[in-house]
Amino acid sequence: MVDFYKHKNLILFDGICNLCNGAVQYIIKYDKKDVFLFAPLQSNIGKQIIKTHHIDTGKTDSILLFVPGKGISSKSTAALKIASQLGFPNNLMVVFFIVPAFIRNWAYDYIAKNRYRWYGKKDACMVPTPELRSKFLE
Repeated sequence: MVDFYKHKNLILFDGICNLCNGAVQYIIKYDKKDVFLFAPLQSNIGKQIIKTHHIDTGKTDSILLFVPGKGISSKSTAALKIASQLGFPNNLMVVFFIVPAFIRNWAYDYIAKNRYRWYGKKDACMVPTPELRSKFLE
């Protein structure tokens, strides 16, 4: 496994999903502490992490959060952990941790299942601008 993540959290996202790409842009904007790196699930590093951690992409295909020393979170838990790092008022989303994961993930799965129909998708993964290239792994 590559040592890219020692001091950063890695967000793996669906690189062809417009909703996911919009979420990545939002996270970049509010990541004031510079704690996140990004990689599409479709990238080599994404595939490597999926394989190494035995992730079933049939069950989780939109977002994963890899935190060094703590492992991988998925679905609503990943989204809430990400929000917790984005400062006020985004970090207030952690209040939703009181909702049981099976309920949060039901809502998450419903949105994930319909994301292409509602938001569309790209033919290829997003290409970061030169200014943002350092935040993305390939």
